[in-house]
Amino acid sequence: MSVIRFWNAGAALAVVLGILSACAPIVRSHGYIPPEEDLALLTVGVDTRDTVAAAVGQPTAAGIITTSGYYYVRSRWETWGPRAPKEVDRQVLALSFSEAGVLENIERFTLADGQVVVLSRRITSTSIRNVSFIRQLLGNVGRFSVGQGEE
Repeated sequence: MSVIRFWNAGAALAVVLGILSACAPIVRSHGYIPPEEDLALLTVGVDTRDTVAAAVGQPTAAGIITTSGYYYVRSRWETWGPRAPKEVDRQVLALSFSEAGVLENIERFTLADGQVVVLSRRITSTSIRNVSFIRQLLGNVGRFSVGQGEE
């Protein structure tokens, strides 16, 4: 009888531990932000694109315009059970450069600084409305004349 009680207690403990471990979030980290020690080596007005890349590493992204800047991005996502992943932390380090390629500014942004950008979806309208492919083919029968093929 004591073996059965021990077995039931062990099974109950395993179930409770399984439920508690399922409540722990799954954490994923993406991207790279240079550490403060490396950023302290940079001097605004002195360093260039090449010296910045050598000191802190290549950027996660660069601006579309070659003179715009370097961007280092790191984010952390948490997933709780069956819920969709949620971004809980984002760091963006923006290094801007002058036309001559000299470091002008170092800025840091977080998830709280972000803004939602509403994208406009543009769809090209067509003149075909709910017409099947076969109906389109058959609809053109008789619309051609012999004179149209000769030029």
